[in-house]
Amino acid sequence: MTTGQSGAIGLKWLYGTGLYSKGRIIGHKRAKRNTRPNTSLIQIEGVSTKEEAQFYLGKRIAYVYKAKREIQGSKIRVIWGRVTRSHGGSGVVKSKFRSNIPPHAFGASVRVMLYPSNI
Repeated sequence: MTTGQSGAIGLKWLYGTGLYSKGRIIGHKRAKRNTRPNTSLIQIEGVSTKEEAQFYLGKRIAYVYKAKREIQGSKIRVIWGRVTRSHGGSGVVKSKFRSNIPPHAFGASVRVMLYPSNI
């Protein structure tokens, strides 16, 4: 890697530009014993308050994963979802996906797209 390339990577990290923010799947919405698998909890990087989470309401989420079998020449699959509301005061958000997130995906990273824009 040359110095020019490392400088560009440093600038991207500094300003946080890009089409998406990173997030992590915490789990399903749940009570003490019952789980509600139709709603997932997502922790978005850099979001630590309910006010900061308001920006992401309505944004699309992509859970990208690799499968064993190829479909149309690709092993990469995506489950799309949307941020529906905040959850608690620590910046966690609730989201609904087109198909429920499987439990083996807990702890996996997701892409929180910066569209559609509310501005």
